[in-house]
Amino acid sequence: MDRTYVAENQLARKRLFDLTAQLTDETLAKTMPNGWSVAGTLAHLAYWDFYCQELLAAWEKSGFSAIRTNVDATNAAAYALSCAIPAQAVVKMVRDAAVATDQKVEEVAPELAAAIIAGGQGNYLSRFVHRNHHLNKIASELGL
Repeated sequence: MDRTYVAENQLARKRLFDLTAQLTDETLAKTMPNGWSVAGTLAHLAYWDFYCQELLAAWEKSGFSAIRTNVDATNAAAYALSCAIPAQAVVKMVRDAAVATDQKVEEVAPELAAAIIAGGQGNYLSRFVHRNHHLNKIASELGL
């Protein structure tokens, strides 16, 4: 089974660490075109990595079952919470979430990974897609 997502996740995680090492309180507070701050965007990434960890753990216990998430409502709720998190704490949180999630993804049994992918929910394994999407936007906005 193709597990290239593991290496891609690692590369995106390194990119996340490199980018966040360059951020200051001022750049974390900068507003992105969608109205979210850079810190809020990073909190969003952390939220989805934490969500992924919990989902994979549940699937390990009870087997894969496709889920449908109202992404817009979930993002709005997560955004409201992210506004209360100090910007520098977000940097640690997004890094910790990426490390733990990538470890969890690496531990997923091949049979479960195959079921997740066949069920159309490979995004929960390929965390690099979501990370890179937002990292590209942040880097572009900040000129990094």
